[in-house]
Amino acid sequence: MICTTTRKGQDCVFMKTSGCSYTDGTCLSAVETCMGCARITEQESGIYCTVFPDPSIKWKLGNCNMATHLKTEAAADKKKVNPLKASKRK
Repeated sequence: MICTTTRKGQDCVFMKTSGCSYTDGTCLSAVETCMGCARITEQESGIYCTVFPDPSIKWKLGNCNMATHLKTEAAADKKKVNPLKASKRK
């Protein structure tokens, strides 16, 4: 349904006919680590994430999986060495 409380005019899975069903009946503001992400929108009441109603939870254990402003580096593939063959090398 379309949000009528915090992110007015945007689609929200927490909106019901009786109002917002999320904790405290509203979405929470974006945290400082979210700044620069493409999924952040500025509303009249503040800055909010379009994906998560409480962005601070996504950053609690590390990086947000939906953050567009972070670049992840691929781990260098380490070649496994057979210890038996390695011991025979000179």
